[in-house]
Amino acid sequence: MSQRVLTTESGAPVADNQNSASAGPGGPLLLQDQHLLEKLARFNRERIPERVVHARGSGAYGHFEVTDDVTGFTHADFLSGVGRRTEVFVRFSTVADSLGGADAVRDPRGFAVKFYTEQGNYDLVGNNTPVFFIKDPIKFPDFIHSQKRDPFTGRQEPDNVWDFWAHSPEATHQVTWLMGDRGIPASYRHMNGYGSHTYQWTNADGEAFFVKYHFKTDQGIRCLTSEQAAELAGTDPNSHQTDLLQAIERGVKPSWTLYVQVMPAAEAADYRFNPFDLTKVWPHRDHPLRRVGRLVLDRNPDNVFAEVEQAAFSPNNFVPGIGPSPDKMLQGRLFAYADAHRYRLGVNHTLLAVNAPRATVASNYGRDGLMAVNSQGRYAKNYEPNSYDGPVETGRPLAAPLPVTGHTGTHEAPLHTKDDDSVQAGELYRLMSAEERSRLVANIAGGLAQVTRDDVVRKNLAHFHAADPEYGRRVEAAVRALRGD
Repeated sequence: MSQRVLTTESGAPVADNQNSASAGPGGPLLLQDQHLLEKLARFNRERIPERVVHARGSGAYGHFEVTDDVTGFTHADFLSGVGRRTEVFVRFSTVADSLGGADAVRDPRGFAVKFYTEQGNYDLVGNNTPVFFIKDPIKFPDFIHSQKRDPFTGRQEPDNVWDFWAHSPEATHQVTWLMGDRGIPASYRHMNGYGSHTYQWTNADGEAFFVKYHFKTDQGIRCLTSEQAAELAGTDPNSHQTDLLQAIERGVKPSWTLYVQVMPAAEAADYRFNPFDLTKVWPHRDHPLRRVGRLVLDRNPDNVFAEVEQAAFSPNNFVPGIGPSPDKMLQGRLFAYADAHRYRLGVNHTLLAVNAPRATVASNYGRDGLMAVNSQGRYAKNYEPNSYDGPVETGRPLAAPLPVTGHTGTHEAPLHTKDDDSVQAGELYRLMSAEERSRLVANIAGGLAQVTRDDVVRKNLAHFHAADPEYGRRVEAAVRALRGD
């Protein structure tokens, strides 16, 4: 079989791919060498802006299969019957570091699932923790700036990290998660995933429910100590990527069982704390886990750049039967994620293979823009309504409407009877074994002891004392010992 001919991007055959055209054997190169200029120009443009957060990621394809009937809570078509299968793409990631960072670091992990449903793509964008550091999106840029590399030193600075947390007592719950044993997963396969936010499900009768998603790993939880992670990050910075890739190539199919917690919408207003607060979990004794189905990964991407780096997840990609809640952080992400992808990938990023619907066809009036391939033919119109059989609205909302009241303005979330920034952090601490508590205290003290300002140290210690007296005393003693006080 004859080999294919190498061509330029315009399809012309390339005569010589080893030597540039020059003015004589030893002369300067020629501007007319179209093949050379095309290669160099394309090479200069092979990278796109990396994500500000979640830059370092891995991904895989698979399917989601419904195992339990949840039609009493949602009329989402892909959840409509036991045995129903939907193709998925999942992207895992670290949060704070850049694209070149190591995998085995103490950092939350992104856990994003794209369901290619017959009613359009549904994106569930979560983390491997059920809570987060803040509860209002207006603080998000400040929070990320505090965790990123310092503008002067060019590295992550404990002074910045702990100074922000010192002024944000709501972060204490997530800090306890992050500094605990689950702060460094051994691999992407050995960690849970959570929707983290509160979402809304609506059933066929129009009844609304608020839900939280829990993907429980079927491989079991496995984590690294700080010492193990430091060694692994130095010997194999790509450890989590390598593990996921090789497991699937070996025929191992990582899987997670999906559960949801369900709260009738009418209960939310009088729940003892704000159920839309991203810094809090719903206790399982109040709202037990209900099994929904199983997520299985069985195919690696052929091209990491095309399918992982260019994968675009947006929490506002809902399908009928699923919608948002008043969760402030979720509301902010509904804009921010889609806008990030328009910046990074262009307004037509939804036409890329990894982002395009697979079980249905997108039909709308979006035209033009960078890399447009959606001309839709000479007779198609790009306005609505029209008289030319173009796509029309359904008149059926995806989810139930959210009630609103009050005056416009900047408001703190309404207080419920037991809203508190410290209680759940203390409960999490008391759930830990003696060994887990010791490692947690050591991890916190190791970072906090590096902070140069005494007032910042005191403010952080106050958060741990408020969460649990023993927790506070042990962290304070460990910090004093490390600082030689």
